[in-house]
Amino acid sequence: MADARLGGTLEGTRRNAALAWGITVVLVVLAIDHGLTDSYRWFAFTGFAVAIVVLPVVAFRDPLVMPPWELLALVLLPVLNATVLGETFLTSITVYVAVAAVALVATVEIDRFTAVRMNHPFAVVVVVLTTLAVAGAWNVAQWVADVTVGTDYLLGGRSQDAANRALMIEFAYAALAGLGAGIVFDRYFRSYGVEGRDRPHEPTAQETSPDAKSDPVPALIRGRLDVPDETVRRLSRVMQLALAAVLLYGIAIRDMTTVSNAAIALAITFLPAILERDYRLPLEPGLVFWLTAAVFLHVLGSAGLYGSIGQWDSLTHTVSASIVAAAGYAVVRAIDLHTDEIYVPPAMLFAFILVFVLAFGVVWELMEFAIDWSAQRLGLEAVLAQHGLDDTIVDLVYNVVGAVIAAIWGSFYLTDLSHRIAGRLGE
Repeated sequence: MADARLGGTLEGTRRNAALAWGITVVLVVLAIDHGLTDSYRWFAFTGFAVAIVVLPVVAFRDPLVMPPWELLALVLLPVLNATVLGETFLTSITVYVAVAAVALVATVEIDRFTAVRMNHPFAVVVVVLTTLAVAGAWNVAQWVADVTVGTDYLLGGRSQDAANRALMIEFAYAALAGLGAGIVFDRYFRSYGVEGRDRPHEPTAQETSPDAKSDPVPALIRGRLDVPDETVRRLSRVMQLALAAVLLYGIAIRDMTTVSNAAIALAITFLPAILERDYRLPLEPGLVFWLTAAVFLHVLGSAGLYGSIGQWDSLTHTVSASIVAAAGYAVVRAIDLHTDEIYVPPAMLFAFILVFVLAFGVVWELMEFAIDWSAQRLGLEAVLAQHGLDDTIVDLVYNVVGAVIAAIWGSFYLTDLSHRIAGRLGE
């Protein structure tokens, strides 16, 4: 029954469906209008929102299976603003309120109508991360359109630095909208939420068994690298010694950028030993090498390779993003294994990893911008600096590349770690 799925009385469900369908029809009309007037950006945004809304209706062949009409009103707001008033100051704010609303709708629908199971705190985190991830993906898509078909969505006649500042402001709006959506989810839409409700499909015992939760990995990449563990450990130690040498060199020449980058990187390389000593989470030598290599490559870039080798920044972002994806994978799988309140099928885990890395990439770019801006105001040399719009967007693109590498190749190597983390959570 539709009313059982969405909660409340049948009369309330019908009233919500009527209002939601009314707003959806308006969104469809506005999408067509934007398509006819060559406003393809708003056509794509509105069409995507409509597709998210009607997907459960199509799947269950039930017109009453609609999300809360209040959320659709938030989605409608920026589309109306862009249609009636054109691009205004409010557009950047309202569009991310709409993105947050769409993220909230998608999260509720994923939990309600798929095998994914989320408890309330996990769902709130997913809403916030999805909002940030969509903000990153949305701007990457606009940049790709600018580069490939000659549109001018992001630059808009501005310099690279000015456009990048505008992008950072939009990311800040997205972060605030995501946090707001999380609060809305927690406070107001709990009745549409994810706890204690009948579901059209619950994972069966076979689905939640240890065998079902193991990660399917293609046979081509199932074998481990044929390198002795002791060799991998020695390579990690060599990189640690090199980082220590760079740190001493930075101190000798009084270069604070080199000192800070090398010190932070060196500290990160000792994180696996701390996890093993204090939390009894031994990591495979290959994973330790993976982490050490990521920070080592970054320090080499800061020491001069970023300037002399054009693609070095892309390499370091790919490797670093793979580490972030690996951490997200291990934590989500561990939580999945630890509690019956959360279940993420292996087929959906790939999407969760991409969302996690895209969201982290947006947060990282905001932090990088804040450090760069503060250093400029204080007359200091920035430890982390941005170099225009293209640099930021390309970083986000290579973040996704790193996430894909970790999701496909790294999942096999991280399964044991996930089980160890789950065991520690159980203790």
